[in-house]
Amino acid sequence: MASAPPALDAVVDELLARPVRTDEVRTQAPAAPGLYAWWAPPAILPELAGPAHPKEPDLRLLYVGLATKLRSRLASNHLRRSGSSTLRRTLAGLLLDEQGYRTRWTDRVVLIDEDEARLTEWMNTNLRVSWCEHPTPREVERDIIRALHPPLNVDHASGPALQVIKVARRRYYDSAGPRP
Repeated sequence: MASAPPALDAVVDELLARPVRTDEVRTQAPAAPGLYAWWAPPAILPELAGPAHPKEPDLRLLYVGLATKLRSRLASNHLRRSGSSTLRRTLAGLLLDEQGYRTRWTDRVVLIDEDEARLTEWMNTNLRVSWCEHPTPREVERDIIRALHPPLNVDHASGPALQVIKVARRRYYDSAGPRP
């Protein structure tokens, strides 16, 4: 008999556990399904005030997502390719002017290779991540986002940051020009 999935409070507690540096993802994140949370200091994207981390006040929540394989999602998608990461596309849109990111069309809008590397370095410098294994993360994602209020999420989210994020995502897509 399979064990019951963790209760929402247990998922929240694990997501609030010690966020790690991005270079620890490949060695520490499991290959299991679950949810993850991205954290940053308050000076990073200050216009998007997420909730403070309860044990590390120099961090605040930015984004919550789900994965069928946490290690792969975090290391191969979020820390490498804008084409397969909503988080990266959102960050690139928010940082477009400040960082001078450039985009291009493939089958979708992506950062040029040099700027993919620069965004990864920015994430390595500025962000931390935590996760929680969960056998069916999609079943609890909505409730976790509503409980934690991460400002970079659009699905299942509400609040003042929602319009800022939608505008940033639109700017990111528009920056590549018309679809070829």
